[in-house]
Amino acid sequence: MMEKLKCGLIVSCQALEDEPLYGDGIMAKMSLAALQGGAVGIRSISVRDITQIKETVDLPVIGIIKKVYPDCDVYITPTMDEVDQVVAAGAEIVAIDCTNRARPDGKSMEEFIKEVKAKHDVKIMADISTFEEGVASACAGVDMVGTTLSGYTDYTVKQEGPDFELIERLAKELSIPVIAEGRISTPQDAKHSLELGAHAVVVGGAITRPKQITEKFVAGIVG
Repeated sequence: MMEKLKCGLIVSCQALEDEPLYGDGIMAKMSLAALQGGAVGIRSISVRDITQIKETVDLPVIGIIKKVYPDCDVYITPTMDEVDQVVAAGAEIVAIDCTNRARPDGKSMEEFIKEVKAKHDVKIMADISTFEEGVASACAGVDMVGTTLSGYTDYTVKQEGPDFELIERLAKELSIPVIAEGRISTPQDAKHSLELGAHAVVVGGAITRPKQITEKFVAGIVG
């Protein structure tokens, strides 16, 4: 599976309840369009969408469930309950918030990873925001590290574009695959990420969120 992803494009097909493309079957069709366009994998959210995507395309799926817990900043597959749902839906890879923020169940990142690996035969992708979190996640036994949350934690700086420095540092340091993700909005961004050592690239909003794409064009015209 990891060879299938190597040097390829993973398309993030996600729509939250308040977004125009939220609904039954829509992300499955989006995944089919991604497959026909040459994508090597899909990243998606919710049991319904992951299940329908697996029924539609024969591509590896990185599955997540976003759930907000009271007084907790960790919301990407934060507890074993969400992991169980992602695995049951058929995702081959489960992405987990592996930042150093407090988890809703009170467990450390290392404890949580150990429990997931003991319970499920599934690949684990660590969504991290810093170099130190990436190294710690790799030491904890995850199968790949994604730069997904760089700029989205209160202790990291949100850049206009991808965090190329983080991608390069992790790719040089880690022996497991590094997945470039976060604000990759052009083919040039994606190619440069691979040149820096990323195993694969995840692109979402620039491909699958037409409202966001439209806003970008409108802002460019008005500006």
